[in-house]
Amino acid sequence: MKKTINIYPKIILLLGGLVLGLTGCSKDDDSTNKTEDIITSQSLKMDLTQLKKENAGVFMQAFYWDVEPKGEWYNQISTKIEEYKAAGVNRIWLPAPGKGASGSFSMGYDPSDYFDVGEFDQHGTIKTRFGSRQELVDLIQKAHANDIEVIADIVIGHNSGGGLQANPFRGGTEVYSLFNESNGNASGKFNRTNDHFHPNDIHNQDDSNLFYAETDLCHDQPYVQDWLWGRDDSVAEFYKKTLGFDGWRFDYVKSFDPKWVKAWNDKIGGFSVGENFDGNQQVLKDWVDASGSPAFDFACFYRLDETLDRAKDLTALGEADNMLRKLDPSKAVTFTANHDTEKDKNPDNRISYGNKLLAYSYILTHDGYPTIFYLDYEAFKGQLNTLIQIHNTLAVGDIEIIEANKDEYIMKRKGNGDNPGLILYMNISKQPKQRIVKTNWINKTLVDYTDNSRATPTTDADGNTTLYAPAGGYAIWSITK
Repeated sequence: MKKTINIYPKIILLLGGLVLGLTGCSKDDDSTNKTEDIITSQSLKMDLTQLKKENAGVFMQAFYWDVEPKGEWYNQISTKIEEYKAAGVNRIWLPAPGKGASGSFSMGYDPSDYFDVGEFDQHGTIKTRFGSRQELVDLIQKAHANDIEVIADIVIGHNSGGGLQANPFRGGTEVYSLFNESNGNASGKFNRTNDHFHPNDIHNQDDSNLFYAETDLCHDQPYVQDWLWGRDDSVAEFYKKTLGFDGWRFDYVKSFDPKWVKAWNDKIGGFSVGENFDGNQQVLKDWVDASGSPAFDFACFYRLDETLDRAKDLTALGEADNMLRKLDPSKAVTFTANHDTEKDKNPDNRISYGNKLLAYSYILTHDGYPTIFYLDYEAFKGQLNTLIQIHNTLAVGDIEIIEANKDEYIMKRKGNGDNPGLILYMNISKQPKQRIVKTNWINKTLVDYTDNSRATPTTDADGNTTLYAPAGGYAIWSITK
């Protein structure tokens, strides 16, 4: 359905019978941006610093797989703390700090000595891949001075790097289950034997998946519970009270019962999030209910990957209850990439580079707690800073999906109090789009706070107006000052 619309500098709306309920027919928009439109739209924007919402902030995954240079990562992140604060980051997630079996090559997911965070000479190195204990403490203190919490990656499902030991519950087969001062545990704290792994005198395995079965920690053993979180000098207490960590990212929670996450958090406290690597939203909801902890919203991640990359159809974004954030937004930590997805060679397990910003426009305008991936931030810093500011200010109020079709997704945040909220317009077609929508704003001039569109449409007495989205892009609309 075609209709002539003049976009300079305000939109003249010819509504009549074109308004059908909340939306009208969309059409390709072949308008171009003019210099006067750019000047006008920028000068009309509200001062968003005056609209900072309660509990504002985003989560920064401050590492990627195989970070370089070895031994200097803490120092590198330390140089970025002020930048993260200015952007609106309120937490950073660091890799597992303990010494791994692969020494200076370890990304922390082969834990050997939880208490060696870069001070004992073992596995061929004193520093971890990320740095020394003092450099870690310095980074945490700098983050705290800038009102940023620091979250530790916690790998408590399995261990690596111990000495060989015959396991009678495996018919005498030798496995690497001996951890002491001479075998991968130079700190001498939380020494372990085959009694503390599966199988043992309690059971063959717990109710969850075995991961590295020969050295799968048995959390039903009181000794393991005590050293991980129960004792005053436990791993958790050391990380929180001595090193200064503020919370936890629990790695691969499918390998142990969610009640152990609850027990850890009940004893230690702090923010936490679990990595339940599952695209089924109900699996995620069941886990957060059992653990009491938020979880990464893999269901949201896979819906974005599906709609943007595989199906190239945004319709599924409008479906009910197909993400954790739709079932329980208070427990959903949303993301578009992490260290695992970015190194996965399967394109179905990662969002393509060309669609990253579309995915971020979604998670940074919807509910849930959004995560920014280090490499994405470095690649799209300007655009992400804008989206983070929008998230921390305008992304408030109830969510209403206005349109979800093959090419377009339009969502409204209704705002609250003096905060007007926003409208997100995503368009994955190869042509610019425009659509008549019903807003909550009466007789107001609007502007795209991402500057992806320079139009300045005006709503009528019923709140109707025409909004725009660029080809293969997005716009985020709200009222002017």
